[in-house]
Amino acid sequence: MTSPVRAPHAASPDGRWLRRPRPVPAPRIRLVCLPHAGGTAGAFYGWAEALPDDVELVAVQYPGRQDRFGEECVSAMGPLADRVARELLPLFDRPVALLGHSMGAALAYEVTLRLEALYRARPRHLFVSGHGAPLSPRGGRTLHLQNDDAMVEGLLALGGMDPAVVAEPELLALLLPSFRGDLTLIETYRPTAARPVTVPVTAYVGDADPGVPVAHAAAWSDATSGEFSLRVFPGDHFFLVVGSEIVTDVSRLLADPC
Repeated sequence: MTSPVRAPHAASPDGRWLRRPRPVPAPRIRLVCLPHAGGTAGAFYGWAEALPDDVELVAVQYPGRQDRFGEECVSAMGPLADRVARELLPLFDRPVALLGHSMGAALAYEVTLRLEALYRARPRHLFVSGHGAPLSPRGGRTLHLQNDDAMVEGLLALGGMDPAVVAEPELLALLLPSFRGDLTLIETYRPTAARPVTVPVTAYVGDADPGVPVAHAAAWSDATSGEFSLRVFPGDHFFLVVGSEIVTDVSRLLADPC
């Protein structure tokens, strides 16, 4: 790996963006995880203990949620990908892999493009889950334009919101801005050209995902000039959180020295 060039803006010194639920003093590799729309870094905390001891999990915490409630959500792909790429640069003293689910998959792809093109920092692997390839046909959802009730109803139908949250009006009111901001980002994301990354890509998809046909996940093969593999798991859009098979598969691929 070549050394990254100097970032135009320094990374955050206070750890607002990057969370390490199980710090590893000298990791063999770091796995950076990017959550789905409305999600938090905590969505991946359970992975930390399931990964090999020499793999450090680093989860990205987007603005506008949990301890970052006071910050404005980033509702456009370009600015968020720019910032996350800069935040990741200090991690490249060790090999790094990226994994994103749903909105996080598209963001991980855009971040990888920036790391390679702007900073000469090449991730070891890119894992994309629950999202079609950048130029796959899109369903045209516009939940971000709906009123709160309609947006919540749509999220419930997709499995993207816990019904227990809806039953708590005060909690729901706190969470709605982050959901709307993230939905605005991913529903308006329109890459004009799917430039290929050079890193190996593995795409994961649930066989009953209503929004991501297997063919759209398979189309990630066109988004890399490196090796590509597709894994189909039982489950819907949030198959990622119900089983350990995907963690086992990620661990196996992270063990590959190539």
